[in-house]
Amino acid sequence: MKLLRVLVLFLLPSLALHAQDTTVIKRQATLMAQATFKGDHKTIIAYTYPKLVELSGGPEQMQKLITERVDALKKQGILSFEGTIGSPGKFYEAGTETHCLLPEEIIIKTSYGRFLSRSYMLGVSNDKGKNWTFLDVGNMPPDVLHRLLPNLSAEIIIPPPAKPEFLGN
Repeated sequence: MKLLRVLVLFLLPSLALHAQDTTVIKRQATLMAQATFKGDHKTIIAYTYPKLVELSGGPEQMQKLITERVDALKKQGILSFEGTIGSPGKFYEAGTETHCLLPEEIIIKTSYGRFLSRSYMLGVSNDKGKNWTFLDVGNMPPDVLHRLLPNLSAEIIIPPPAKPEFLGN
């Protein structure tokens, strides 16, 4: 019985830490997703993986690229979009970073109806899971991903993007 108590005392803190990390990453990923749906460029850039911001030409250039992309989507007939972040996957240590894959579902509203798109975000933390930045990796070419994250674990399998599903009106 004493052995069981000792094991519980050692295991509970590690389980609580994992649960806390899961809560933190999901909350921060949701903040980024909500900012994306609202067009809050400042928050989007704050939660974007810094090397991606740098590769995009810096914060000002990234804001311009985001605005251009949203305008292009509107011209294609997209009226609005919303979505949810799913449960985080396994945490992987990669050099000084922690990586975690999160599924996301996006509902795109057009004049033809609504479409459901499923994709993935990769969370990256440099401080053991206290703060996270993200990359949308659903359609990211592997060479770009590995240029941004040279220490990316080979164990992380990013599923291929699924064809959007028509939901009706």
